[in-house]
Amino acid sequence: MATPASVLFVAAEPREFAGLLPFCGNVRRLAWAVDWARAASLRGRPVLLVANGSGAARAARAVEVAQAEAPLRAVVSTGFCGALDPALQIGNVFVATTIDAPTGRFPALAPEAPAGYAAGVLASIGHVAQTAQEKQRLREAGAAAVEMEAAGVAGQARRGNLGFYCVRSVTDLAAESFANDFNAALRADGHFDTIDLLASTVRRPLARVPELLRLRQRCQTAARTLGEFIANCRF
Repeated sequence: MATPASVLFVAAEPREFAGLLPFCGNVRRLAWAVDWARAASLRGRPVLLVANGSGAARAARAVEVAQAEAPLRAVVSTGFCGALDPALQIGNVFVATTIDAPTGRFPALAPEAPAGYAAGVLASIGHVAQTAQEKQRLREAGAAAVEMEAAGVAGQARRGNLGFYCVRSVTDLAAESFANDFNAALRADGHFDTIDLLASTVRRPLARVPELLRLRQRCQTAARTLGEFIANCRF
């Protein structure tokens, strides 16, 4: 009997799947050449969950590995995003209609979803949007949210002739700038250097420590709303 084709979900970090995993059954670890991979069932359908670090190249590699390991019927870029549209709030679900990236523009499909969501153009860039000023420039160019991996997933999905979706949840607001320098802490392996971030808080502890704690809580909220939304979608 042929193995049924799965929907592949690609994120940067495993914590972005924290809200979805409680809805999954038969979760099992996969020994793939990526940072983190799981196979599971979701509402009786096979799914693959892969996290391989930040950035388009590492996200594209995640899709490439999954294509070599299992039959796929669709790919979903998922995880967290920053708001560019001032109407977006923490934990809001954002479904991209188009990915706007330095490598081009990629259309994205809309899932069948019983719950409401925000939709629009997603800017997929090669670094963290650190300041409200940069977010405003991206907004003026037509995007409503920003992140770092969707372009890599979309490009690989296009090459593989796979249906592409992008579903994200908001962790920072359009008018906010980061006190912590997340770009300086981003390592070549696509992960943020926690020790470096903590060490840098010594220079501005009153701004940087509360921001890290606040962001952790926001990520938990975003993971929960994202998981609840995806669990009830059809891709």
